[in-house]
Amino acid sequence: MNNFLKQTVASLVGTVLGLIIFSGIGTTTLLFLLFVAASSKDPGPVVKDKSVVVFDLSMNITDREPTSSEVLQNTLSGVEQERMTLRSVLDTIAKAKDDSRIVGIYLDATRSSGTTNLGFASLKEIRKALEEFRATGKKIIAYGMEWGEKEYYLSSVADTVVVNPVGAVEINGLSSQPMFLAGALQKYGIGVQVVRAGKFKGAVEPLVLNKLSPENRTQTQKLLDDVWGEWRTTVGKSRKITPQQLQAIADNQALLEAPTAKTNGLVDQVAYPDQIVADLKKLTDSDQDDKTFRKINLTEYAAVPNKSLPVERRAKNKIAVVYAEGEIVDGKGDTGQIGGDRFAAIFNKIRQDKNVKAVVLRINSPGGSATASEVMQREIKLTRQAKPVVVSMGDVAASGGYWIATDSNRIFAEPNTITGSIGVFGVLLNGQKLANDNGITWDSVNTARYADSQTFARPKSPQELALYQRSVNRIYDLFLNKVAQGRKLPAQKVAEIAQGKIWSGVAAKQIGLVDEIGGLNAALEYAAKQAKLGEDWQLKEYPQESTLGERFFGRAVEEISTAVGVKKTRTIPPNLFTAEFQKLQQELAILQRMNDPQGIYARLPFNLKIE
Repeated sequence: MNNFLKQTVASLVGTVLGLIIFSGIGTTTLLFLLFVAASSKDPGPVVKDKSVVVFDLSMNITDREPTSSEVLQNTLSGVEQERMTLRSVLDTIAKAKDDSRIVGIYLDATRSSGTTNLGFASLKEIRKALEEFRATGKKIIAYGMEWGEKEYYLSSVADTVVVNPVGAVEINGLSSQPMFLAGALQKYGIGVQVVRAGKFKGAVEPLVLNKLSPENRTQTQKLLDDVWGEWRTTVGKSRKITPQQLQAIADNQALLEAPTAKTNGLVDQVAYPDQIVADLKKLTDSDQDDKTFRKINLTEYAAVPNKSLPVERRAKNKIAVVYAEGEIVDGKGDTGQIGGDRFAAIFNKIRQDKNVKAVVLRINSPGGSATASEVMQREIKLTRQAKPVVVSMGDVAASGGYWIATDSNRIFAEPNTITGSIGVFGVLLNGQKLANDNGITWDSVNTARYADSQTFARPKSPQELALYQRSVNRIYDLFLNKVAQGRKLPAQKVAEIAQGKIWSGVAAKQIGLVDEIGGLNAALEYAAKQAKLGEDWQLKEYPQESTLGERFFGRAVEEISTAVGVKKTRTIPPNLFTAEFQKLQQELAILQRMNDPQGIYARLPFNLKIE
């Protein structure tokens, strides 16, 4: 924290000085801006009667709040990254549903093709909220240039779906294209040895194979089929198109230009932006001479107070929501990671807080360190002995992400959540060939047979591999026992459904790994019922990242940047080559973050991504 503060202060001072020099702001003006940023009380945005909420689908939506360091970095860099939490998006749509001043929601998909960071499970939750909004009789209008499957999955809920005349709708099915590094590692002389438990544990395959194993291909195909089946059913119901028709479109057309998309019933209109604005003016009773329709951005509308929302209520009784988002790592972890020690401390604190009557653990994690998973799971188990603990699975809650879910009162998942992957592995790298080819050698003097077994200088011997395999088997057996006890399943059944197999949420429910199909709201309702709270409770979110001082500095810099005219630039989606290079960077970054003290991991395949 001290290093963070030093870096923050240094960056802030440097930026402010630079702004003073180049823009000519005086010290008095600067101090005034800082004072305004710190002391001004924003009464909240003004919502005009008959307004439409604009939901930009290119917005970055995450489970957790951004840390103050992330806010500060984005502000100082001048990169505009509009961001909301999923919880806030759901609350804001619910707020709009009950607000008589709001007559509709405009889903702006003009910049969203291929940019959404959400998986289908999170999109499912937002879609449900939009369905409830539409059920009140209020209108939803979606407009886009080029829709991919994710954006169209959300937009298809609208009363009216409109595409630009030069736009298109891509309906070509889902795919997963993992990247394999084995050839490159071999070429550069990096040796890889693997120990694992579970024949479907495909996390290590990118390091040792050049294509999917038959077992991994089978489970990946089944997962894609489940997610794609849910997509066709959900979209088909909204658009009144059968799943079979959507499959035929995907097989025979794939990319439908605007007129063809309309002919096939995927969109209702083909129109230019000005025509959509004219329609929205009618909906909002705006003057036709106005530049645009009466509207308010979703992020602005989120700031409109509504004391009926759990997060804004004032009540003594609390329900804690803990957002476990990212990879599970040993220690405290960095931003975007689930540090075992840090999250264990959070649950310890919650357990001792008498005002917290129940806990919802929101998991969006592919897993990671087995040791860190166990450290957290122990505290979760102890917390459950004191108060209800309910799990809400997001886009992915697998392997270590499932490990920490086992000791809960109930597990909720969406049909298209990725879960399971109950298996463990260890990766043992060595640089013998790389070093030898470049004239580097090692020698060793030992006092015991296995004294240098941790070396990077050579491959592990068969005897050493046996030791590692014994450790992996022990952790795997521990994992199986936790699932059997937590889920009240026979050990033999757990052994059959484990093996590292990946399941969709709907499949996981059928085999007993998940209790109910539902999202974060459903989990909260269940937790409140278990704690017998009725409506008398307030939401309290963890981790609590930002301090008052950090929020002040973030806002102060933003105010200064605005005052001196620093323009923000939008992030641009990468091209295909850049996207593949970024994949490679992500693979290597995962290897760097693997810090389990025993070298044993409970994690999904490194690069499982549905596109």
